[in-house]
Amino acid sequence: MATAAAAAAMEEPDVVNGRDVVSWVASGVVLWSTAFLLVRALFPKRSYDFCNRAVSTMHAVAAVCLACLSVDDWSCPVCPLAAASSPRQMKALAVTLAYMVYDAACCHLNGDTRLDNAVHHLVSIVGIGAGLAYQRCGTEMVASMLVTEMSSPLLHLREMLKELGVRDTELNLLVDVLFAATFSAARMGVGPYLTYVTVTADNPILIKVYTYTDHRLRSVRQPNKLTTSALPPTRRWRRGCSW
Repeated sequence: MATAAAAAAMEEPDVVNGRDVVSWVASGVVLWSTAFLLVRALFPKRSYDFCNRAVSTMHAVAAVCLACLSVDDWSCPVCPLAAASSPRQMKALAVTLAYMVYDAACCHLNGDTRLDNAVHHLVSIVGIGAGLAYQRCGTEMVASMLVTEMSSPLLHLREMLKELGVRDTELNLLVDVLFAATFSAARMGVGPYLTYVTVTADNPILIKVYTYTDHRLRSVRQPNKLTTSALPPTRRWRRGCSW
């Protein structure tokens, strides 16, 4: 489904107007909501969180694919800065905006009223919406989307494996290590550079605030989820010892 969403989003029109963007976002909300209902129907014994994470994984894969497909020149993937967004970039952002609207509603219906989660959704929706409204900064925002979503499938996979009963195994350890490596390289390595070039470029102030705030929120939220609970007992004990 993620591949189908990516392929459909790449059918770009010659001209992008406000009606097109609203249509993309509305269609995306319906798509992600339908995907959730399908997952719930296919796995009736699984929890609400499990099904939502499955849809989140689909979105992360689709977002990475769309981001890669929207790059015109891989010799300089973040060029040009502060430029008009291409139709492909706007569709990629619209797909993610639709997902954020879906995810915010999904979390609310599940009773997840955590402040950090609410702020994360609000910042993302307002920031991506501003990028689509200005039709600028597509290069920076899509690059940021690529960096932030690269580690998401592994994050969701480790939680889904726990519900499937795969605990205290080498597979859990492998997923944890891959998540930590991907997160460190993307979020802590490339992320600060993207934040710097976006904030220092001639972008609207709302885009600058969104980029900085979103990077800070994502960098703080996800490392806290990486615990030792997935490690085999002996490795958890060793990790807890002082060196």
